[in-house]
Amino acid sequence: MSYKIVVDSCCELPEKYKNDERFQIVPLELEVGDYRILDDENFDQKDFIRRIAESPKCPKTACPSPQKYMDAYESDANHVYVVTLSGKLSGSHNSAVVGKDMYEEEHGRKPIYVCDSESASIGETQLALLAMTLEEKGLTFAQVVTKLEEFRDRMHTYFVLDNLETLRKNGRLTGVKALVASTLSIKPIMAGKKGAIVQIGQAVGIKKALARMVDNIIADIPDPEERTVMISHVNCFERAQMVKDMLLKKAKFAAIEIFDTAGVSTVYANDGGIIVTV
Repeated sequence: MSYKIVVDSCCELPEKYKNDERFQIVPLELEVGDYRILDDENFDQKDFIRRIAESPKCPKTACPSPQKYMDAYESDANHVYVVTLSGKLSGSHNSAVVGKDMYEEEHGRKPIYVCDSESASIGETQLALLAMTLEEKGLTFAQVVTKLEEFRDRMHTYFVLDNLETLRKNGRLTGVKALVASTLSIKPIMAGKKGAIVQIGQAVGIKKALARMVDNIIADIPDPEERTVMISHVNCFERAQMVKDMLLKKAKFAAIEIFDTAGVSTVYANDGGIIVTV
């Protein structure tokens, strides 16, 4: 095997790659009340959403240990690419870096690149699939690393959620100075900025907020025909399809794909949440 791509479980890896030997998912741990599980193939989204709704405690996540990452690097792959959650949102990136240091102390140096996605969810997916595409084209390790960083720096992440409380209570909204009350049906439009979360707008009602998010995407992307849009949703496929339809009416993209969220994104985006990367 010439290369391996390691991702944390916030990455919404397409189903066809979950058992592909070129990929390995390192799971975070999910917690709601006294219930704890790994965010792996056994994750049941609807059951976890129910548990969140029934629990008085805010759900939490715990990042993988450096040892888990080190174990993932131990393979016959010549090149290893690691894509993690934004380092400003999770300790997963730091664990991946420490895991690399541990691996090299024990086994010596190896081409391992740990990429801070500066995003989450399908932002990680975009980068992981790009790494695969570039390797399959025969680019060198250094060339792949350069192109991944260039892509990450021009990638945009947006989201509209019905409920921001999990993000707020877990300290992921520290860069957002003020948020309107959800009881007023005013929905903030959020985006990623160098790995942190910022508010870029707001609208009354979820549909208007999604439409405004689409307007922001169109305004921000000068080359839509060269971009793949990825949309992930928490238990709301019809809402994701509506976003796809709105985008298609305004621009021609290379592709638009829809994903279900795995555990980490389900915890933070909450039931009804929509995330878009392009």
